Amino acid sequence: MPKQFVKLFDDKSLFQLTVERNSKICDSQFIVSNTEQYFLALDQLEELSQTNNKYLLEPIGRNTAPAIALACMALDKDELVSVTPSDHLIKDEHGYEKVLQKAKELAEEDSLVTFGITPSFAETGFGYIQAKPENDECLIFNVELFHEKPNLEIAEQYLEENSLLNIQNLPLKYYWNSGMFCFKAGVFLDELKKYSPKIYESSKIAFDNKKIQNSTLRIQYSHMEAIPDESIDYAVMEKSQKVKVVPSDIEWSDVGSFDALAKELPNDENNNLILSDKLVETIDIQDSIIVDTGDALLVAKKGSSQKVKEIVQSLKQQKSELPNIHLTGHRPWGTYTILEDANGYKIKRIEVKPSKRLSLQRHKHRNEHWIVVSGKATVTINEDTFTLNENESTYIKAGDIHRLLNDTTEPLVIIEAQVGSYTGEDDIERLDDDFKRS
Repeated sequence: MPKQFVKLFDDKSLFQLTVERNSKICDSQFIVSNTEQYFLALDQLEELSQTNNKYLLEPIGRNTAPAIALACMALDKDELVSVTPSDHLIKDEHGYEKVLQKAKELAEEDSLVTFGITPSFAETGFGYIQAKPENDECLIFNVELFHEKPNLEIAEQYLEENSLLNIQNLPLKYYWNSGMFCFKAGVFLDELKKYSPKIYESSKIAFDNKKIQNSTLRIQYSHMEAIPDESIDYAVMEKSQKVKVVPSDIEWSDVGSFDALAKELPNDENNNLILSDKLVETIDIQDSIIVDTGDALLVAKKGSSQKVKEIVQSLKQQKSELPNIHLTGHRPWGTYTILEDANGYKIKRIEVKPSKRLSLQRHKHRNEHWIVVSGKATVTINEDTFTLNENESTYIKAGDIHRLLNDTTEPLVIIEAQVGSYTGEDDIERLDDDFKRS
């Protein structure tokens, strides 16, 4: 489950908090998303009654420079743009509004503005911005250098230099790079064209060949694939002479690890962060992170949670589906939850939203049994279409062309039992799809 959509903060996700925070400040919001995550975003925006946003959908990721460029190409060149990731936590919203106002003033003067976070510890997971006051008032800072993620020794040096400057009541020299920006759309595109012309030109081709559906812009795969994969820092910010930095004390966190999450959520009396849907008791365990979900259990000492990347890499080498698919998968038509997965069979709970239907499809390696738990299902198997009511069932043999439709105003819940030599999610041949998936 993508981090930005996990509901950990008063039953809201980081994505929802980002949308709420910026809706108080900005005239409108333009959401750039991978195609696969678009429907997660739509569902969570509906919960906030936020339905008037514009969207740009990427079939594959090409990093932040192309994503921002494609969005800016859809705007007037003088439009003031605030760019923010959707997976950051900002607790001081009043401070956020203040620094955004300062950034807006600089952006109106054709500056490219980045936001520097005051480092509170020697973090090796962030890039750093080296800044210098533009004048004696120390209200505006120029960017001297961008530093990539340092090792611990260098990060500690940055922190020590800042501490000495702080003692002398002088402006700090090093800031965490927050990944947030503010500028005019046209100014950014001009600088991108100047310093990274290949990204600009290939993005322009991709944008000119986009498909438009209502307020959603869809980029075609072949054109997106041709764009160089590069961050906004590499492509523009490290090269442009127009970059300013606004120091931002806004109680910011990118919640980039379980250690970072542990600082934002309640810990038990032994300083353990425990995330689980069932009772978890510990004996003589301190300063640890315990995350228990239906498909996996993680136990780690605090300070070591970044090493979860090594576990993910190992799982990928084992060709495990765990890094890619949660027990509950979100689809544009609803959700499915894997109840049991064993050699030769798989059992799922499938919930279909009102007026939605799955793709017209077939499978090579598995047969399927559908049992309606609640609601009414409209089922198509080859040339036949019929209705299943609660407690009724049907059978689809391997190779049959079939489809499931919820043609009612209430959710449809079915149990699906798959039986066959292979039950992986990639054994689906889509013949027709309402959501334009491949």
